[in-house]
Amino acid sequence: MTTRGVMVGGVQIGGGAPIRVQSMAKTKTEDIGATISQIRSMEEMGCELVRVAVPSSEAAEAIPCIKQAIHIPLVADVHFDPYLAISAIEKGADKLRLNPGNIRNPEDLARIVMAARERNIPIRIGVNEGSLPPNTRGDSLARRMVNIALEEIKFLEDLDFGHIVVSCKAFDVHTTIEAYKLLSQKISYPLHLGVTEAGPPFEGAIRSALGIGILLHLGIGDTIRVSLSAPPELEVKAGYELLKCLNLRQSGPEILSCPTCGRAKIDLFPIVDKVSKFLQGKKAPLRISLCACGVNGPGEAERADVGMVGGKGKGAIWRSGKFVRAVEEEKLPQALIQEIEEMLRCHP
Repeated sequence: MTTRGVMVGGVQIGGGAPIRVQSMAKTKTEDIGATISQIRSMEEMGCELVRVAVPSSEAAEAIPCIKQAIHIPLVADVHFDPYLAISAIEKGADKLRLNPGNIRNPEDLARIVMAARERNIPIRIGVNEGSLPPNTRGDSLARRMVNIALEEIKFLEDLDFGHIVVSCKAFDVHTTIEAYKLLSQKISYPLHLGVTEAGPPFEGAIRSALGIGILLHLGIGDTIRVSLSAPPELEVKAGYELLKCLNLRQSGPEILSCPTCGRAKIDLFPIVDKVSKFLQGKKAPLRISLCACGVNGPGEAERADVGMVGGKGKGAIWRSGKFVRAVEEEKLPQALIQEIEEMLRCHP
């Protein structure tokens, strides 16, 4: 579904724009050097918007210096203190993220909205299951989250403010999906997708892929964050991989590699590892196929930009659908990298 477009700095969310990948700095925001370094590392991975925590006046004061040193929009994440929200806006944040469960005074919210309207920056209404008011009506968790979001949207609309992005995140995948499906039927504002506090890298990536992936497959969502207990660069990488799997964004190479079994004629895992490390940071949308035997290998290699099929102590290399040469097993990683470099020259 097409939502209305909202501009965050120079990046559009919704309104037919590509689904945006964002993350959050995990440094102390007031540690300006560390925060800038981490954000630049995220930029190299393709991060399109970055959020920073603003829990103190020192963090708010750091916003101008950080903004000057990065190239993507900066989102201020503020809880509890309305004065910090206004300060973050005044210091130049490109967007504000507020949790309605944490700032409930209507007069405080009105002052924040007025400051955001004066500077034409959007507000993300970020509802999380962990900060909801008590359940007094017996609604499901998903419906409670949506009702809180709708109340907050109405409050902003009554103040003639429509520069809004909305999220309704839960740890439970079913709850997350239910909440966003309900919300998408009621509003046309852009939706930021995520599974909150998804967990360690392995478990969190799977949980996020299910929750976010199902919603994107249904046509719901305009921007995503994969929330992991891991460096933010991994969140960005996981986000793009998720979008690539759904053919929603193309960003860098992809590796198709077999899991191996008793038919394997070569030790595939170190080959995959070395090729994968070489491809880190590459932007060309190449398809690399690495298979350890001849069951599926030849067909996959023909459809790949660069492919390899394992044989007894050697491997056959394919490029652009055609057989190129056979190489001894120990020389396969470097030979594959050479073929990939040739393809990269054709995809600047």
